[in-house]
Amino acid sequence: MPISDEKLGDFLDRLADRVPAPGGGATAALHAAQGAALLGMVARYTTGQKYAEHQVTIARIIAEADDLRGIALRLAEADAEAFTAVIDAYQLPKSTAAERAARSAVIAQALVGAAWPAAQVISIAGMVVDLAQALLTISNPNVISDVAAAAEAARAAAATARVNVEINLAGIADEQASLGMIAETGKADDIIARAGQITAAVREQIRA
Repeated sequence: MPISDEKLGDFLDRLADRVPAPGGGATAALHAAQGAALLGMVARYTTGQKYAEHQVTIARIIAEADDLRGIALRLAEADAEAFTAVIDAYQLPKSTAAERAARSAVIAQALVGAAWPAAQVISIAGMVVDLAQALLTISNPNVISDVAAAAEAARAAAATARVNVEINLAGIADEQASLGMIAETGKADDIIARAGQITAAVREQIRA
């Protein structure tokens, strides 16, 4: 059953169980999905005559937030599937030199596949932060705390996805793939910092 179709309790039961997937990569993607969903909600509360001057921006944010939510959910599923492929690769026979060579090649390919969904989650988290920044000064003040909540979800997504990429990098022999993933992980610090700035700005508005 796709993660998006599961009951929350059932997913958490699977997450807590002694099974290889879902794990941290899927949860990173779900953090991003929740951040995008929160921004969709904030934007939908920022409509009507009072916010008429921002309606073009708000319509764009709603569309983009909904798209990002869907992409993040698909990445959660892709991560779980990719990690299952890694487990299957490690279970291949290794009795002969030929089997060991074939097994190593399949493992290396599977590790690349396992790292890419998390690497893409980092980019999605960055886009969620971009939308949170766009909403920060124009959103309905009654739901401004949810802008911070979305930023914090994106921060968790970036930090969690980064460590999930890093743990796979050591086993990846494909230099081009490694460099691409390192470039993605390099985005995380900026995303995390910007998310923190959004939360700080929201707290300032709340205290004002």
